[in-house]
Amino acid sequence: MSATTATTSYGQNWDLDSLFPHPSGEEFTNLLNGYRSGLAALAERSDKLPAFSPRGENGTEWVAFLRECERLETLAGDLSSFIGCHAAADAANKLYRQVEAALSALDPLRDRVFTNLEFALRDASDADFQALVDADPFMKSNAFFLAQRRKNARLRLPRGEELLAADLAVDGIHAWGRLYDRLSGELRIKVMEKGEIVEKSPGQIRFDSSERSVRQNNFYAAEKAWKSIADSCADALNHIAGTRLTLYRRLGLADHLEMPLHKNRMKRATLDTMWSVITRRKAVLQKYLAAKARLLGQERLAWYDTQAPLPGADEAGQSAEVPYDAGAELVVRNFSGFSRDLGEFASMALTGRWIEAENRSGKRQGAFCTGFAGKKQSRVFMTFTNTHDNVSTLAHELGHAYHSWVLKDQPFFLTDYPMNLAETASTFAEAVLAEQRLADSKSRSEKLSILDHMLADAVAYLMNIHARFLFESRFHEERRAGELPAERISELMLAAQKEAYLSSLADDGWYPDFWVSKLHFYISGLPFYNFPYTFGYLLSTGLYALSQQAGQDFPKQYRGLLVATGCMETEAAVQSTTGYDLAQADFWEKSLDVIERRVDQFLELVGGSSTK
Repeated sequence: MSATTATTSYGQNWDLDSLFPHPSGEEFTNLLNGYRSGLAALAERSDKLPAFSPRGENGTEWVAFLRECERLETLAGDLSSFIGCHAAADAANKLYRQVEAALSALDPLRDRVFTNLEFALRDASDADFQALVDADPFMKSNAFFLAQRRKNARLRLPRGEELLAADLAVDGIHAWGRLYDRLSGELRIKVMEKGEIVEKSPGQIRFDSSERSVRQNNFYAAEKAWKSIADSCADALNHIAGTRLTLYRRLGLADHLEMPLHKNRMKRATLDTMWSVITRRKAVLQKYLAAKARLLGQERLAWYDTQAPLPGADEAGQSAEVPYDAGAELVVRNFSGFSRDLGEFASMALTGRWIEAENRSGKRQGAFCTGFAGKKQSRVFMTFTNTHDNVSTLAHELGHAYHSWVLKDQPFFLTDYPMNLAETASTFAEAVLAEQRLADSKSRSEKLSILDHMLADAVAYLMNIHARFLFESRFHEERRAGELPAERISELMLAAQKEAYLSSLADDGWYPDFWVSKLHFYISGLPFYNFPYTFGYLLSTGLYALSQQAGQDFPKQYRGLLVATGCMETEAAVQSTTGYDLAQADFWEKSLDVIERRVDQFLELVGGSSTK
């Protein structure tokens, strides 16, 4: 395959029919029933697992069990991705919600399988564990997965309680998450367009208009709509966090961060070092925000100004609409500038109809990439509203898809990687797009607009997400004493925003109800869906800087890092491929150096003083 030409036309609707039969048909029902019966049989089998030992038939039985486990987990992931795609594209469809619920109802069986697996691994002696892993090629190829599952066992309740908790979670924590999905998916925001009041999905509301009155009106309309469901969202947030805190207390965990750190295969020292460097050095972004405010004719920016285009962006082509085909071609061309492999992959995904980008009502908000390991494919969901920000989102999600593509031939259990490293691949793809565009830009206005976008991202990752992290930490701390009303949750959010943004925004320019609209707080399967984004952004920023030093050898090194994400701890994956220890400040300082240089470039172009 080769990079596409500028005349290529890309479809904006994904192909799901080639993956599985439509959910409304008998074929899909039979497939789902087959998965259900196979999973039930595997769960029964897991109840009677022999001791984890290479002796006699034990070794043979374990290999057979894990192979069936691999087959059904592959199918489980594919089915979940498949129905999730359908539900995201048609949020009001009751059938899709029913199938999502039916799959969720089977999760206790999956939990039962892995609970039994992990208890068996925990109870094995070190010698028996190593002997069985070494005795069979299949087991040896999955050694990291088995060692991780063994490690997981320390975060398990006693077996009976663990299985009960999994059963209760279907109608408990996960039901609250699904409730939020339904409420947000059905929400409509009333805005004025051409003298008419129209209703839009949250994902269709833009805050990047060149007209401040439009941004402001959209913001207040969205805020009003989200506030109408704030009490129900507060219930969901309270019960999701409350369930987690109850489990953490039963497990004797130190605090609410121990579990998310474990899930990210990440050390607390790494997280603490990252936030410490950010806190010490992000004041440089205040100069950018102040300069942007002056350019926009404001004393200080409001929340809805941070993504506004700069005056003169028309000249640079940044505020003009970017048709989907042009945006897709921009991604392919700039990915190809980094490596032929990445460019060819993007071209394949775009022409192969892996992307759902159409701008229409009825879709869920947000963007995501989901994998189909059994098909060695991915799908990307977004709503493309013809902006440069959308082009960055497309690059971001294709970065995720490339990560899965690189891992597609690895053993299935080694294709799973933690969220922090997943966000590294996606934000690295964004960096490739932005840096290539900046290098190719000719005019002052174009460079200024690109830098503005890059620094707006820095604000998002180092300020906005830091606010989310501070908010969620403090919410969990207060939630230990009981449920919090919506008003108190908004107070916590406002305090976190002011601290994270260093009080840089206008007094009336904050967004206390941001917690209502942010899907990430309601994802029931993964706690603290925030700091991995900042980790990934800063890691990718540093990696891109290294790529400029390493030259043509770096794409191969980068692929090696992506492969390592499935079979190593976070720190080991990075150190083995780059040589940096993430628990030390050195790498993070290099990443902040890059951001500081971008601020200097921005200030120089606008005629302001540098950060030096």
